Amino acid sequence: MSSVPPVLESPRLCRATLLLSIYLLGACSTRPPAQPEDLCQIFAEKSAWHQAAQDMTQRWGTPSFVTMAMMYQESSFREDARPPMRYFLGVIPYGRPSTAYGYAQVKDETWADYQRETGNSWASRDDFADALDFMGWYTSKSQKVNGISKWDAYNQYLNYHEGWGGFSRGSHLQKAWLLPVAAKVDERARRYAMQYRSCKAQLDSGWL
Repeated sequence: MSSVPPVLESPRLCRATLLLSIYLLGACSTRPPAQPEDLCQIFAEKSAWHQAAQDMTQRWGTPSFVTMAMMYQESSFREDARPPMRYFLGVIPYGRPSTAYGYAQVKDETWADYQRETGNSWASRDDFADALDFMGWYTSKSQKVNGISKWDAYNQYLNYHEGWGGFSRGSHLQKAWLLPVAAKVDERARRYAMQYRSCKAQLDSGWL
């Protein structure tokens, strides 16, 4: 007689248990939105993101369509986004160009500044709400330091990319490739704004 408990002798039960485990692991992961070009669809799919965006706007005054357009450019809404690895002779990895990480692609030192100034010491760069709140904080400081409107996605993105000091020194003007990127962010923010105006009431009511 076998000493293995009968319940474990069933291949069908084992397969079912394995499939359930895989499903649960997948449910715990955070995937990018299925339709990232449509802000209404993003928030309809991820209602917690919409709430986080509303909280960010209420706290910092930056429209969600501005920060969401910037985040799309930085990480394509991937929680674990990093700059690409560099390779010596195309084979030997020797590190990444910066410590930028997460939804908002924030460097270690800038994240530490945010945590210290806001008291949000438990914030994580791979948490959407925390990353979006960081962007609200950053754009608010861009207004204070360099006088950039929180609605100005073009110049807010240039501040975000170059830093407040770099922007004030005009470092972005020396990077011909960067200005079209900022224009792309601005165009997406305008499109997001139009989309959001058409669905905000439905999102707020829970109908979308």
